[in-house]
Amino acid sequence: MGFIKIDVSDRVAILTLNDPDKRNAINLTMNDEICEALEELELSEEIGALIVTGAGKGFCAGADLGDLLAARERENIQDIYRGFLRIANSTLPTVAAVNGAAVGAGMNMALACDVIIAAESAKFDSRFLQIGIHPGGGHTWRLLARTNFQTLRAMVLFGEVLRGADAYRTGLAWKCVSDEELIQESLIIAQRASSYSKELTRMTKIAFQQLPSIDTSEESVQHEVVPQIESMESEEFTRLVESLQKKISSKPSP
Repeated sequence: MGFIKIDVSDRVAILTLNDPDKRNAINLTMNDEICEALEELELSEEIGALIVTGAGKGFCAGADLGDLLAARERENIQDIYRGFLRIANSTLPTVAAVNGAAVGAGMNMALACDVIIAAESAKFDSRFLQIGIHPGGGHTWRLLARTNFQTLRAMVLFGEVLRGADAYRTGLAWKCVSDEELIQESLIIAQRASSYSKELTRMTKIAFQQLPSIDTSEESVQHEVVPQIESMESEEFTRLVESLQKKISSKPSP
């Protein structure tokens, strides 16, 4: 693959956007490669989680400007979104390890992941209005889901740029760590998620997607009943509970 690179570490796939000379700007071929890679990784029993990061000094500089200028119709503009939307819809737990700048559609690439870990050098820059284009790809919805209306307005309308520490302060990032610790910290959280059943993770992520439609406590309980019962019928649940019971029974009485 020419524009991405895949490495595997202890059931975690690290997908690196790999066009550092262009600060990993998203092009249509890169999107094809991302979609192809996700299909393989999700089917693999050896992979339980995904980290997305960028090669070189930047995470992702946004959409390739040539592709962006060519995308004047609805069908074409949707094509630019395919890569990060595929990540957003992944059945794998996903972590964005943001090194350097995440700009426009590149910020969408980070927002598409379940969790964002920001390096101190990270720079989150909406930048849509600054180049004369309305935000796209669900940018405002994804940003609001992480932060709040004031942060949304400050970044999109007023062009405020958040560095790693401020991204953590506003809730945009789960953690802010040193550049040297970024991948290791991302691996720690991803490896924990990768230890769970892939099918259980898939069901849980589907349940997450439906949460905005729930309005009452009763609905929230019913929302989880079917998948919870289904998970309790699995061999994995029986094995883990029996293991826990043995551990408890082996402890000496006080």
